[in-house]
This record gives sequence, structure tokens and C-alpha cells, in this order.
Amino acid sequence: MSQFIRHYLLAVQFFTRIPVTGRLAEWVGCSPVMLRASAAHFPGIGWLVGAAAAGVYVLLLALLPASPFAPLVAAALSTVATVLLTGGFHEDGLADVADGLGGSSDRDRALEIMKDSRVGAFGAMALVLALLSKVALLGLLGSAEGTLTDTDGATLEAPFNGWLVAAALFAAHVVSRALPLLLIRILPHVGDVAGSKSKPLADQITLPSLGAAFLWCFLALALVSTAFTAVNLIAACSFSVLALLWMGRLFTRRLQGFTGDCLGATQQVCEIAFYLGLALSL
Repeated sequence: MSQFIRHYLLAVQFFTRIPVTGRLAEWVGCSPVMLRASAAHFPGIGWLVGAAAAGVYVLLLALLPASPFAPLVAAALSTVATVLLTGGFHEDGLADVADGLGGSSDRDRALEIMKDSRVGAFGAMALVLALLSKVALLGLLGSAEGTLTDTDGATLEAPFNGWLVAAALFAAHVVSRALPLLLIRILPHVGDVAGSKSKPLADQITLPSLGAAFLWCFLALALVSTAFTAVNLIAACSFSVLALLWMGRLFTRRLQGFTGDCLGATQQVCEIAFYLGLALSL
């Protein structure tokens, strides 16, 4: 249990802006081996970020005036909360990947562009479109109508409430952080070995670590299973898996491997795909 907590807190320190400092940081420690082990808790960070997003969404929906636009506003500000909590860690990866792959068809040049901290035209477009897609899909889910059954067995058409969107937020953040770990298992790391702080994390992930990561994922899906039908969850997860396969194929074809930025970009795409699959299934 002590090792579990230390590895989880190291993941919190690496993937969020939550401070782990002082004596707590000394107790947690940090080494390439520990950082590699903390990859198993990447979906566990999704529990933290997803819970924060869900909490902000439900709170705002309760406080905002009744309006068709309330779900859209709540969706936008819950997205802001996730960016503040993570420091835009994965969004930055998406922008770098878009700049690299969009800026050059040459593999080495694309990798060089991805290391540049400046955001180019392709990165800016990717960020804007990704954030718009998230907010739009969450706003749609918040205003959608679905079939409900009352205590007498009668079928009613009713708007989905904020708790269902909160469940979607929570599950999407967990699932989208589990799937990129498969890239670590399958593809080689092709980033700057000497300068990449994510290199220990991107080393070959063990099967036990992968199993622990997907345990986080399955527990999250079990937790929200009462909010959706099996069809809803299967559709949402299927779209996320398809997004993962597409990203993996793209990185294999263009880079012959992946970098830390690729993992962040994949998380963003899988999260959007989860919302899209859920919306279509409704």
C-alpha cells in the first residue's frame, strides 16, 4: 500500500499542477524506476481530473439560471477546470504533434518541430478545434433528450440531467488516460532520449502495470454503469479504441514510434471520441 501511494502521488506530481512538496515529496521520492511504475496510475489521475470536471459541471448547472445555454456554459467552464488542474499538459502534446506532423512530411524534421516549445499554425488550429469539439459535445449531451422509464413502467421523454454528463466526464477522463498506455507497450519511443523527461515513463510498460492501469479503468466504468445503458458505454469506449488505433497507425506511419507528446495527443483524441460515441449512441 505504501508503494501504491508513493507511485500514485508521483503520477499526481508529474501529470497535474497539484503540489506535492516538502516532506511529502521527500517521502514519495523520484527515480526512473518509480516514474516507470507510476505509468500504471495514469488512469488514476483521470479519476482525479474527471471528478473535478464533474463536480464543476454539476455545481454550475445548479447555480446558473435555467436556460438552454446552461449546459454549454457548464461544459466550457468544466473544461477550463481540467486545463487548470493539469496545466494543459496533454493539450500541449496535441499542439506539438499537430505542428510536427502538419509542418513536415519528413520524420526527422517533424520530430525536431515537435521539440520546439512555440505553438505554430497547425498546433493552434488543433487546440481550438479540440476544445471546441469537447465543449460542443458536452453541451449537446447536457441538452439531449432520452427515454426514461417511470415506476409504473411508462416510457417518458425527458432531458438528461447534469449527473449523467458528470458521469460521462468522469469516465472519459479515465478511459482516455488508459488507452495511450497501449502505445507504450506496442511502439518504440523515438523522442529525444537525453532531453526527454518522459523517457522513463515511456519505457516498455510491464503487463502487471498495464493490468493495474486497466483496473482503474474498469472500476470507473463500473461506477458510472448505472447512469448509462450497456450500449451507451460500449459505443463510447469503441469510439475511443478506434481513435487509439487511428493515432497508433498515424504515429507508426509518420514517426515509426511515439514520443511523450504523442501520448498527450492520443489522450485528447480518445477523450473527444468517447463523448462523440456516447452522443451518437443516445
